[in-house]
Amino acid sequence: MSKAERTKQFIVEKTAPIFNVKGYAGTSVNDMMAATGLTKGSIYGNFRNKDDVALAAFDHNRKKVDQVVRREMEKENSAKGKLMVYAKVYGNFYKDAFPEGGCPILNTAIEADDTHAVLREKAADAITGWKNNIAGIIQKGVANNEFSADVDPEQIAISIVALIEGGIMVAKVTGKLNYRTAIMKSVEKMINDLS
Repeated sequence: MSKAERTKQFIVEKTAPIFNVKGYAGTSVNDMMAATGLTKGSIYGNFRNKDDVALAAFDHNRKKVDQVVRREMEKENSAKGKLMVYAKVYGNFYKDAFPEGGCPILNTAIEADDTHAVLREKAADAITGWKNNIAGIIQKGVANNEFSADVDPEQIAISIVALIEGGIMVAKVTGKLNYRTAIMKSVEKMINDLS
């Protein structure tokens, strides 16, 4: 890795938590400078603008979540076990190596839906990719006779994503972690009912 690549990575790693907690609009150049110890010129010598830093920070935060999920999925052999990973990981995301501030997809989607088209598109692509991964696991479960052939993988997959993200949002807004726990139990029931 070149010095420039290391510097870019350093900037992303240091600013990603700030963007995930404060959002795009709430993160200032001064925040980025304080987190990195770099000047504005050094930051923008490596990125064209704040948008580029924010997009790289979103990718970094999303990758951290994907790594946690992938690590847990590697321990599972069945389609059902792999799906249950989502309920387990998102039910305990304060205990896992999630990015500070929680789920970057949820945080970015909520802020950027009406304010930042490129970030909104990143969040939408992340949701679509997540839904496709879940649908693929369900399809494998159907092919292996683990799940009923009557299930609609796309419908179940997007419902799981919506329940998880909704559960996180409700718990964050109300400060009641038991709401997230209750909603993750609904995710588990949905998965159990696939058989």
